[in-house]
Amino acid sequence: MERRLSTGWLAGLLAGTLLLAGCSAGSDGTRHARSDRAAPAPDRGAPKRTAPDRAAPAPGLSTFALDVDTASYGYARRTLAEGRLPEPTGVRPEEFVNSFKPDYPRPSDNGFSVTLDGARSDAAGWSLVRVGLATRASEVERPPAALTFVVDVSGSMDEPGRLDLVKDALGLLVGRLRDDDSIALVTFSAEARTELPMTRVGGARERIRELVGSLGTSAATNVEAGVRTGYDVAVEGHRKGATNRVVLLSDALANTGDTDADGILERIDEERREYGITLFGVGVGSEYGDAFMERLADKGDGSTTYVSTPEQARKVFVDQLPGHIELRARDAKAQVAFDPKTVESFRLVGYDDREVADEDFRDDRVDGGEIGAGHTVTALYAVRLRPGKSGRVATATVRWLDPVTRAPHERSGSVASAALAAPLWGAGHASLQLTAIAAYFADRLRGERLPGAPALSLLASRAEALATRARSASVQELAQAIRQADSLGGGSRGSDPYAD
Repeated sequence: MERRLSTGWLAGLLAGTLLLAGCSAGSDGTRHARSDRAAPAPDRGAPKRTAPDRAAPAPGLSTFALDVDTASYGYARRTLAEGRLPEPTGVRPEEFVNSFKPDYPRPSDNGFSVTLDGARSDAAGWSLVRVGLATRASEVERPPAALTFVVDVSGSMDEPGRLDLVKDALGLLVGRLRDDDSIALVTFSAEARTELPMTRVGGARERIRELVGSLGTSAATNVEAGVRTGYDVAVEGHRKGATNRVVLLSDALANTGDTDADGILERIDEERREYGITLFGVGVGSEYGDAFMERLADKGDGSTTYVSTPEQARKVFVDQLPGHIELRARDAKAQVAFDPKTVESFRLVGYDDREVADEDFRDDRVDGGEIGAGHTVTALYAVRLRPGKSGRVATATVRWLDPVTRAPHERSGSVASAALAAPLWGAGHASLQLTAIAAYFADRLRGERLPGAPALSLLASRAEALATRARSASVQELAQAIRQADSLGGGSRGSDPYAD
């Protein structure tokens, strides 16, 4: 939704809400104000504020919980490859954007780097502003992990590319975990069964491989039973000082038990708060309950991804899972303040399900996102600048809780209008171009159109050119998906609400 700014609101609001100190350069050379000031923790015993007591949201603010999910993009690619357009309601643009990892500067500590850049779009008066957040990759030995795998063995998982893919992926992972890591295994169909209580990997590696290899399918899909049993096992095997996580592997096509997720969500929330157990959802299958899985992961302070090939499974379980194991931040949120003297209106691309009330940004009782080591988070805005005005455009602040101490921290960065003067498709903007291509593509699949968005055929050509220059297979896959959507008429959905 586009938000228009009025210059009549309090001029001191931005300065009063953002605690900035010092300056540093971002990856594009733009000067960024930054802060790493910890605010005092809220009184946990204080009553929750009710809506009438809250101040009205500031018109120049955009606040959202951080998100590293990528399942929407993976499932859309699979759907397009099968000759079908994805359902618009299942397209989440932030998951398209965050499927690609820009080379943002990394912080030297366990916090975040904040990088803002942008460029002029092809629509008159409109620019793109990108907010990039990154955490430091693991450089020292991570803490041990206590992982409870909850595996769907219902009849629908018998299709090639479902349970067989899960078994291969788990086999790979078992070989990569350390001796001091722990694994539990729960399976579910009509009912749930504990195949392995929490067990140290050292000395049990072959037994775990044999259990995984023996998994077979039967009966209905009771996700509720699987998740509830999985959390029971995770709580029973909880390890202090370890990263405790439930990993759900399923097509999420619940057809028995609690199938609307509400009862499951309440249980996940309870265990998350008391034990700090988070949920990582891995989706499989040509038919996949994407919305159901996303709700579970969001409530479980975790993330989701989707795999359909052995190569993708290897990437998730061998390359990416370590980043999900070692947390850098809990309840992370971002707030972007747009200067009304410079900005007429703005629109955040995606994050519809991750919106946070502006006044709740510093309320640490309000859930945010969990971010691991080496992760990046990108948010893209379409921004309409006021004609003839120059100066600061936006200041972004990220707030998070230390995973161990729960102490709050903040860090900020800014971007000025001068940094948005160059054209998007000019030289030197390859990283921003890729972000824009992913966002434009997702927006068109939803039946919408960002200002300056090219036709899908031109968007595919731009993606192909990027893929060739970077020699990137993942960008080539994006280009192919755009071509497939174009051939299916994906570019004809909706109209251009920004056309003059």
